Amino acid sequence: MARHSGISTSSVGRIWRAFGLQPHRVETFKLSTDPLFVDKVRDIVGLYLNPPDRALVLCVDEKSQIQALDRTQPLLPMRPGQAERRSHDYQRHGTTSLFAALDIVTGRVIGRCYRRHRAVEFRKFLAQVEQAVPADLDIHLVLDNYATHKAPPVKAWLARHPRSRPISLPSFKPTMTTPSHSSGPGQPMPSSRQSRDIALRHWPYMPRFPKRISDSGH
Repeated sequence: MARHSGISTSSVGRIWRAFGLQPHRVETFKLSTDPLFVDKVRDIVGLYLNPPDRALVLCVDEKSQIQALDRTQPLLPMRPGQAERRSHDYQRHGTTSLFAALDIVTGRVIGRCYRRHRAVEFRKFLAQVEQAVPADLDIHLVLDNYATHKAPPVKAWLARHPRSRPISLPSFKPTMTTPSHSSGPGQPMPSSRQSRDIALRHWPYMPRFPKRISDSGH
């Protein structure tokens, strides 16, 4: 930058600090194309902030392919003036998948590890959650749109256990589902720019991202 501009590196640093520029940092964002994005966000946030009486709201998610690693030597514990020490190399003991349900009110986590990450394991985890929750409470499960959550065995299990009610997060990719308020089947999904404009109109606290300067995206 200094060579290109013909100024000193210290001048470049002063200009960056003056305008709060940090070119070495990059953040990411994601805009939803779900036509019911605003309604779903309001429903989920409202459920977290004001849960129904005699009900428990759980945030459910998975972490698959967790490596089970162990050090080749026992850890040396922390001592006064000395940090905990461990060997630099490790042994692999395969992988595992963690299923977890978080109660955001108490911070309690219901979790279990399985060797695989399929609808069969997720159905077993739902059964564990239902056993862990008192029978007089309804269970609201906030889930993402992972295909495992919508597999036929999971849907069948939920149909047999009506007190466990799934609530899906907004989708972040186009779907073929036609919203109930649309003019009819086959209505095209909004473009990414249209989705952004809709979201900004209905969700005023979303950050305003700069518009593209050219069609190339720059």
